[in-house]
Amino acid sequence: MRLTTKGRFAVTAMIDIGLRQRLGPVNLAAISQRQQISLSYLEQLFGKLRKHNLVVSVRGPGGGYHLARHSADISVADIIAAVDERGALGTDADDANDLGEQGASPTSLSRSTEELWASLNQRMLDFLRTVTLQKLVEDQVAKGVELEAPTPAKRAITSAAPVKPVRTRAPNSVFALANAMSKR
Repeated sequence: MRLTTKGRFAVTAMIDIGLRQRLGPVNLAAISQRQQISLSYLEQLFGKLRKHNLVVSVRGPGGGYHLARHSADISVADIIAAVDERGALGTDADDANDLGEQGASPTSLSRSTEELWASLNQRMLDFLRTVTLQKLVEDQVAKGVELEAPTPAKRAITSAAPVKPVRTRAPNSVFALANAMSKR
């Protein structure tokens, strides 16, 4: 598993949603503004998070995203794996490609070094599976993160209640006025 900026931003955005879950759907523009993450980048990340059933989108005014599962059932490993193109664990082929980029040959590595990195990678993955989104949200609350009041959803402009016309006996046109005057 690789800890990348993409994974870090996804975890940060998920914490943001976890903190505000009880206030209703959280829109990406608000996350973008609070966390200083590009809106288009968040849209890409949330497409992947939605595809992996970590978030659900709500359309329309007041829409946004909310968690698809309880925060205690979502681990950091789940979030990172959802946005990582290579998947949760890099394969030996991926590692060989990485080594090839650095000019080393995979055959030059000692077996013990390969086992060390595989073991370290497995321990990191095991640890990230134990850290839940709920724990991260609780940590933020314990640190005193303050939530702003929810902004009311913008309502569609509606016409005012219909007003009953006032009935008068006055003429409603110049012609009716002339006609009424001639009858007097």
